[in-house]
Amino acid sequence: MSNKDKFYVTEEGLVDLKNEYEELIHVTRNVVIEELKAARAQGDLSENADYDAARDHQAQVESRIKQLEHMITNAVIINESKSTKYVRLGSTVEIEELDTKKKIVYTIVGSVEADPLNGKLSNVTPLAEAIMDQKVGSTITIEAKIPYQVKIVRIL
Repeated sequence: MSNKDKFYVTEEGLVDLKNEYEELIHVTRNVVIEELKAARAQGDLSENADYDAARDHQAQVESRIKQLEHMITNAVIINESKSTKYVRLGSTVEIEELDTKKKIVYTIVGSVEADPLNGKLSNVTPLAEAIMDQKVGSTITIEAKIPYQVKIVRIL
């Protein structure tokens, strides 16, 4: 399996993906079938907006099911790092933006679980890539449109 096919997730994230998959398979698919039946019952399908909407919904659901199947099959569980020596995938790290002196805490997760507004930073972001394998006290320049520096305050 190439890195391109791997989906890094925590155990909790994998459970969430499986739950979404089960919901789509066992509940949402049935809802879509009922939508299609109701739209077909209206008669002429050539100019039936409800039928077109139901078909679009079906396509979205089936696409998401396939995406989830691929992600679940290729999931790599992140062992939430308890190491406080170096930043790793799964680490929770407090950084300080040196220009603003603002301190922020992030947990480094796979892109599937990323939610920066809630402190979950994707491992493929420039910030996460720059701080990976660094230790407390390190000052790192983040290459972005406007480069900036951060200091690793602590690894929790």
